[in-house]
Amino acid sequence: MSSKVFTSWGRVLREAHEVVGLASRHQPLALPASGVSVLPFGNGRSYGDSNLNPGGALLQGGQLDHFIAFDPATGLLRCEGGVLLSTILQLVVPQGWFLPVTPGTQFVTVGGAIANDVHGKNHHATGSFGNHVTQLELLRSDGSRRMCSPADNADWFAATIGGLGLTGLITWAEIQLRRVANPYLDTESIRFRSLEEFFELSQACERDYEYTVSWIDCAFSGKRLGRGLFNRGNHAPAVLDVAAVPKGLPAGIATPSRRVPITPPISLINTLSLKSFNTLYFNKQRQDVVRSLQHYRPFFYPLDALLEWNRIYGPKGFFQYQCVVPPERALPATRALLEAIAASGMGSFLAVLKQFGTPASRGMLSFPEPGTTLALDFPNQGPRLHALFAQLDRIVLDAGGRLYPAKDGRMSAAVFKAGYPRWTEFASYVDPRFDSGFWRRVMENS
Repeated sequence: MSSKVFTSWGRVLREAHEVVGLASRHQPLALPASGVSVLPFGNGRSYGDSNLNPGGALLQGGQLDHFIAFDPATGLLRCEGGVLLSTILQLVVPQGWFLPVTPGTQFVTVGGAIANDVHGKNHHATGSFGNHVTQLELLRSDGSRRMCSPADNADWFAATIGGLGLTGLITWAEIQLRRVANPYLDTESIRFRSLEEFFELSQACERDYEYTVSWIDCAFSGKRLGRGLFNRGNHAPAVLDVAAVPKGLPAGIATPSRRVPITPPISLINTLSLKSFNTLYFNKQRQDVVRSLQHYRPFFYPLDALLEWNRIYGPKGFFQYQCVVPPERALPATRALLEAIAASGMGSFLAVLKQFGTPASRGMLSFPEPGTTLALDFPNQGPRLHALFAQLDRIVLDAGGRLYPAKDGRMSAAVFKAGYPRWTEFASYVDPRFDSGFWRRVMENS
């Protein structure tokens, strides 16, 4: 059994782990010595320490990367847990199907998407990823296997969706895809100048647009507080005017072509660059409303066009902070969060604001719930940044909200337990040999 240094997408933690290979989904786990815990590791796209297990071992889940079955008539797909969403898209889009839910990157595994119950731009319409999983197989450290679905082993199904890989290894899963006619989306970008406008747009678009998301300017206070760009869209219809497709738009599957070649000695994101970028980005379109036909890739995965973009934050890495607050407190809480961030002089040009809808998540620890979610990246600035996080935590908790474990690298046990009251129920489903840095941290004094 070999050892290797792993880091998560935020690149704050770098820890050596024992490595456990997985030759086949049909074989039992080759566990390390007694007393050494394990954790499934997919493609490393979680931001904090929910996918790391310092002092323990990582199961190389990405090695289970085979398709098992796909019915192009019904869109029912069965594949191993290590298959990337990008690989699924390469198979199914030419056959008229698409992922029912996708996060902001296509480079995550199916097992990771389930373990974090990822959400996308269409949560208000279709819920999170786990809502479209029909069944899965769970392999436990004792060698037992459980077939889990909403009907069979429903409690284990609920624990595994959003369960952060702690209930066992997802060897394979079955997913119901959704129909599309082509790889394009009919989209609009709308400039808004206040939080009130954002909420009005969200409410007006909820019924007629499957996908909605906003970039929000978090660098300024005063009159510029809460301004941003609201993006909405639907899959393009089957009857598509070929002349309407821009000449430079890919006809099929687009692939990334650029990469951040090195890690700069310092973060390229600072107060000056942030304010300059946000001003330019807010004014990038001359009209308040711009309609366009887009390929699915830049619409859903704009950052995937620049591989290893996380390097721009320098050798110290970055933290992402994502929260959700209930509808009745969404406007004042979001305003308070943005005011605190602007006053701190720290923030992100990758700031996303979106409404979650009413479709109930299936997982005990699923993050999405009805309300408003705000996600931002912050260069790692040590104690100064953590003081801001403590301030943001108080705003979120006072509003009855919670933080997203998949994006977290510093949440306290008290904040986690306040946001996830079913944690005591979930704990009974954790495999006795499975653990993570995140789980140890939030279970302190339990």
